[in-house]
Amino acid sequence: FTEKEHLCLFAFPNETWQVKPPTEMVPPELPEPVLGINFSRDLMQEKDWLTNVSLHSDSWLLSVAFHMATDYGFDKSERERLFKMINDLPTIVEVVSGNAKEEVDEEGATLCGACGAYYGIDGFWICCDLCNKWFHGTCVKITAAEAEYIEHYKCPTCSNEGAKV
Repeated sequence: FTEKEHLCLFAFPNETWQVKPPTEMVPPELPEPVLGINFSRDLMQEKDWLTNVSLHSDSWLLSVAFHMATDYGFDKSERERLFKMINDLPTIVEVVSGNAKEEVDEEGATLCGACGAYYGIDGFWICCDLCNKWFHGTCVKITAAEAEYIEHYKCPTCSNEGAKV
């Protein structure tokens, strides 16, 4: 094991993922990521291992969020707002496994698949023909005029479906 590199899961703005060695060390003030994912990588199928990596990543991100909330002195309402924002987004496990569902709030209102904000009648929205998620046109950089010429719209996630992990 000692001759193998430690690996991390990286997410990029274009919604692709990559497993590779860390580029920098974690700042000492943040919780350390769990290194258990490196021990089992040769003993598991790739898909199962990536699910394991994403579970560890979700756990670490939550610990960082809690650490930062404490560090910045968030009160109860600020922590509730932070964790509501976290819970409004799919987990890394859901994204990696493809089980992320269309976001709908408690009253059944549709949320934007990119930013998580509510549907509004005053702006342009577009629906992905593959995953059926709705997006603000501004979030996916498409205008109503451009959408008229799109026969089948694929959102950024579905467009990157074949992206290498």
